[in-house]
Amino acid sequence: AGVGGPRFQMHPRSTPKRGRRDEHPHPVRFPFVHSCCRCCSRQPLPPPPPPTRGGRPWMEIARSAAAVGCSKEHQRIYADWFAIADPDGDGRVTGADATKFFAMSGLSRADLKQVWAIADSKRQGYLGFGEFAAAMQLVSLAQAGNEITQDSLKREDLSSLDPPEMKGLDELLARSMAIVNVVRPQENGTPQVQAPSTNSWFSSKSAKKIQTPLTAVTSVIDGLKRLYIEKLKPLEVAYRFNDFASPLLTNSDFDAKPMVMLLGQYSTGKTTFIKHLLKSNFPGAHIGPEPTTDRFVVVMSGSDERTVPGNTIAVQADMPFNGLTTFGGAFLSKFECSQMPHPLLDHITFVDTPGVLSGEKQRTQRSYDFTGVTSWFAAKCDVILLLFDPHKLDISDEFKRVISSLRGNEDKIRVVLNKADQVDTQQLMRVYGALMWSLGKVLNTPEVMRVYIGSFNDKPVNESAVGPIGKELFEKEQEDLLADLKDIPKKACDRRVNEFVKRARAAKIHAYIIGQLKKEMPAMMGKAKAQQRLIDNLQDEFAKVQREYHLPAGDFPDVEHFKQVLAGYSIDKFEKMKPKMVQAVDDMLAHDIPDLLKNFSNPYQ
Repeated sequence: AGVGGPRFQMHPRSTPKRGRRDEHPHPVRFPFVHSCCRCCSRQPLPPPPPPTRGGRPWMEIARSAAAVGCSKEHQRIYADWFAIADPDGDGRVTGADATKFFAMSGLSRADLKQVWAIADSKRQGYLGFGEFAAAMQLVSLAQAGNEITQDSLKREDLSSLDPPEMKGLDELLARSMAIVNVVRPQENGTPQVQAPSTNSWFSSKSAKKIQTPLTAVTSVIDGLKRLYIEKLKPLEVAYRFNDFASPLLTNSDFDAKPMVMLLGQYSTGKTTFIKHLLKSNFPGAHIGPEPTTDRFVVVMSGSDERTVPGNTIAVQADMPFNGLTTFGGAFLSKFECSQMPHPLLDHITFVDTPGVLSGEKQRTQRSYDFTGVTSWFAAKCDVILLLFDPHKLDISDEFKRVISSLRGNEDKIRVVLNKADQVDTQQLMRVYGALMWSLGKVLNTPEVMRVYIGSFNDKPVNESAVGPIGKELFEKEQEDLLADLKDIPKKACDRRVNEFVKRARAAKIHAYIIGQLKKEMPAMMGKAKAQQRLIDNLQDEFAKVQREYHLPAGDFPDVEHFKQVLAGYSIDKFEKMKPKMVQAVDDMLAHDIPDLLKNFSNPYQ
C-alpha cells in the first residue's frame, strides 16, 4: 500500500501505511483472557469474587483455553516473537506462518499438531497474540518432556515457566528491528496489534471494483464475509430474501460474540441465572417475584458499567442489532444494552427476555411483535435456554407461539428446570414427568429433550427438602450445563459456518420459489387474478419446486408467513430465474466453503 494508494485497501493482508494510524481503526481484541495482563479489555477488571458452591463457573468459562499465566517480562518477549511470526503485521499468525516459526522449536510434528489444536481451540484458523502466548507456553512444556493435553494451560506454574528454546530466533530478532513497531508493548506490557479491516468489503462500490481471492483472507470468518459479498448477497438482493426471511448480513453479524438467550415465564429465574454466572449484578438488572424484566436486555462486555437505550444500540454499525429496527420504535423503547467489564462477557453475550405472559389479554397488550423479536434473536443466538420452575410448568398460548417460532433452531435449545430445591424428591419426580409431558405437546421432535435440573442462584441448596442425594444430583447437573456453556466460544466458528450454510440453502430455495411464481405469471392480462391464485395455491407451488429441483421438504419456509409477505409485493416485478446466480451459490457450498475450512484447519494435519 503505497503513499498514493487508495484509502481503503481491499487486500486484508496489506501492511498499513507508516504514520497513518487511522488506516485500521479497530485493533484486534484478543479472544483469550490473561489474568496477568487483561488484554481483552483496556480497563482493569474487578478482582474475582470468592468461590461458590460448585466452584467458580464464570472463571472456568473465561479461562477455558487461554494463556492464563504470563509475566510482564514474558509478555514483552512474546510480543517481539509475535512480530517475527506475523511478518505482514495483521495481528494473525496463520497456519503457514506458524509452520515456519514453530519449526525453530525442534518439536515433532505430532507435538506441534497438539499445540496448535489447543491454542486454536476456537478453530478460527489463526493465532492472535493471546493464543500465540498460550502456544509458546505449550511448546515450553513439551520441550521439558511434559505431555501436552487440554489441561496443560491450567497448571499453576505457568507464570514462572521460561520461554521455549527457539533455534535461530535471536538472529531473526536482530535483523528485524524495522518491523518491531507493528507490535508495541505499552507500559503495562500489553501489545497493540493492527487488525485487517473488512468493513470496506460491505460497500457495494468497492466490492464491484476489486475481487479479493479467498487465498488472501486470514481466517475462516473473513472467508465467509468474502463469500457472502461475492456470491450469496447478490442472490438475496435479487429475490428480496431479506424481506421474507432475514435481513442482509453486515460486518458486525460475522464478528459478534456468541449469544445465549434465556426464555421462560416470569419469575423462573432468567435474570438470576445470568447474575449467578457473572457472580455480580449487571446494570439494569431487576429481580423479584413479579414480572420485573419488562424489556429485552442484552448483557455484553464494555469498558465501564452503563446501559444503552435500544434506539442508540440498534444504529451502531459495530453492533449486530441493526436488523431490530424493522420492529419499530415501540420495540426499541423496550430494548436496551447492559455493558460492564467482565471476563466471561469477553466471550459470551447474554440476552435476557421479558417473562412470557399467560392469558390472551396480556398478549394483545404488547405493543410489538414479541414472537417475531424472539425468532430474530433465536436465529442469531448460539444457545437458547428455556427456563421452567416447579410451580410454572403450564405452557401458555404465548409461550407455545414463542417455542414454535424457534423452528429451525431446535439444536440450540436447552431446557432448564430451575428452583428444583423448592420441592422434595417425590414431588420433583412428578414435576419432571409433568414437564416432559408438556414439552412433548409443543416440541414436535421424536427425540427426548435433555432437561437440566438444578437451582441456579447464589444461595446454598435446600438440603432439608431434597436431601444429600438431591444435592449431589443438582451439582452434577450444574456441572453438565456449565460444561455445555463453556464449549460455546470453542464452537462459535463452527456455528458461524453452520448458520451460513443454512442461510445459503434457504436463499437458494427462496430464489427457486420466486422464479417459479414469476414463470407462472401471464405476460399481459390478468396479472392480479393470477397473483391471487398463486398465493392461494402456494403450497402446490412449493410442491412443484420441490419435485423439479429435488429439494427436501423440511427446508422450505413456512407457507402462511410466506403468503403474508408475498401479498405486499407484485410478483411480476420480481427478477426472472437467474441460473448463474444459483450456480454460484451451489459452487460456494460444494467447493469454496470446504476449501476454506481445509485451508484454515490444523496446519499439521
